[in-house]
Amino acid sequence: MDEQCILICESEYIKCGRKPELSVNILSGLEDDFRDRYSTYLRTMKQRIYDTALGFNELEDERKMVNQQVIRTPGRRGETIKNEEIDKEFSRRYSEYKKAKLV
Repeated sequence: MDEQCILICESEYIKCGRKPELSVNILSGLEDDFRDRYSTYLRTMKQRIYDTALGFNELEDERKMVNQQVIRTPGRRGETIKNEEIDKEFSRRYSEYKKAKLV
């Protein structure tokens, strides 16, 4: 008899039939895929140059939209991941800016 895997979301817990190890693998795989796609999306956004008031604020606007979504629907894992990835992108860009400024 073939066992089928059904995902049931219950407040940050995913069950996969009778095998809990499958649940962890599916959850981490989905989360990793989401993080990769979202970080790639963030890299395409423009952000103004540091120390100036010129340019775009797309990355900053994205952070504002995510924070507003967190207020509307608290406790969602996706918004937490988005906030973490936005923080990483700001850090990455700032460190690149500092390296370029020193050279």
